[in-house]
Amino acid sequence: MLSEVKVGHYTDEDAITGCTVILIPEEGAVCGVDVRGGAPGTRETDLLDPTCMVERVNAICISGGSAFGLAVADGVMKYLEEKNIGFETPHGKVPIVPAAILFDLNIGNNKIRPGKEEGYKACQNASSLGFEVGSVGAGTGATVGKVFGNSFMMKSGVGRATLNLSGGIEIFTLAVVSSFGDIINKDNSILAGAYHPKGGFLNSKSLILEGREIKSEFGESTTIVVIITNVLLDKASVTKVAQMAHDGLARAISPVHTEYDGDITFALSIGKKKAPTVVIGTAVVEATAKAIRNAVIEAKSLGGVRDISQISIK
Repeated sequence: MLSEVKVGHYTDEDAITGCTVILIPEEGAVCGVDVRGGAPGTRETDLLDPTCMVERVNAICISGGSAFGLAVADGVMKYLEEKNIGFETPHGKVPIVPAAILFDLNIGNNKIRPGKEEGYKACQNASSLGFEVGSVGAGTGATVGKVFGNSFMMKSGVGRATLNLSGGIEIFTLAVVSSFGDIINKDNSILAGAYHPKGGFLNSKSLILEGREIKSEFGESTTIVVIITNVLLDKASVTKVAQMAHDGLARAISPVHTEYDGDITFALSIGKKKAPTVVIGTAVVEATAKAIRNAVIEAKSLGGVRDISQISIK
């Protein structure tokens, strides 16, 4: 079932920005969301509350360009409308396309942002097989480790992870990582983040706790995660999965959910498999942490911002 989901990117390496779209099979997906960062930028997320009427979404958009990037969803809606996909009304189908953005105006050309045309192109580029990860799409301008300013940040991007559980249960996770904090390995060592000019990392958490001055002044950071499972879940249950996924952020990012971050998780159900919500939520924590780490492992240097291959570990 998850093989029917398509992921498409629009990438502008010159401006160092882009967008990513996740296209759902025509019948749509039950979707929940959980927003915990202090600086989010979203569209159509209120509709995902379990008390709201619309049950299914047709796509999820993630874009760079800060709030300007929310216009990407217009292009995705145009693409879906042309294919007669959307929520049925007496006056035609309305595509349901929740969107979230990250701030990448601190890298590249901040006067060039993804919009309607770029969202449409991302849909045209969508594929269920072999889509790119790393510094592409919404992750083109993604960076991590900004606690002491942009001079110490490192390159990040789009990461992915899959889990296959017994009974044919599938979980797919995509993460676009542009965090304020450092990216942490399972052993709590730093994988990427604010780097030390003499090698290694500054260790953002330790220095914050020591009372060092924080250089970031506004919401330049965000981690956005999209989780898709083939387990049948209602809106309340899939919202609980989205909530539990934030434990994966906490395992892989330090510090996380700060006032400078716009952290958001979307969870989607598109299948008919049966499993308790706690099983899916527990598995999603692991998949989310893995996808976040993969986002910096797969990233490449752009705009003079270092990737992990260019950091010498003390």
